[in-house]
Amino acid sequence: MQVSLERINEDYLFEVTNQNGMSVRLDNRSKTTGEVQGVSPMELLLMGVAGCSSIDIVAILNKQKINPKVLKMEVQGHRHEDEVPALFYQIDITIYLEGDFSAEKAKRAAQLSFDKYCSVSKTLEPTAQINHKVILNGKEI
Repeated sequence: MQVSLERINEDYLFEVTNQNGMSVRLDNRSKTTGEVQGVSPMELLLMGVAGCSSIDIVAILNKQKINPKVLKMEVQGHRHEDEVPALFYQIDITIYLEGDFSAEKAKRAAQLSFDKYCSVSKTLEPTAQINHKVILNGKEI
């Protein structure tokens, strides 16, 4: 796995590209002048948690011949803002699923992702408590 980074302007805007040519723009979200034109690296970490666990959940459910109609996530990262580095100490994830399958299967897929499969959350686990809850068809399970 490899990525490359290139500075886009004379400010904090960068573009990071993977080996397949897919790119993401990074910027400093806390800068005091100029428009923020990308995500911050710490936001990108939260996006990575959401993406990684979403892929896991869909794969786990697909193995059971279940394809959720909807999968959405909200990820909230809590940091020690007054420290350097400002690490995440807690990450709270709400998973929204819709479809015709049991609450047990939805809950188990999420649990397997965070306990076993999601490399991103497992990487962050030594410094951050990772909490998740599942909302299936509008009801918390």
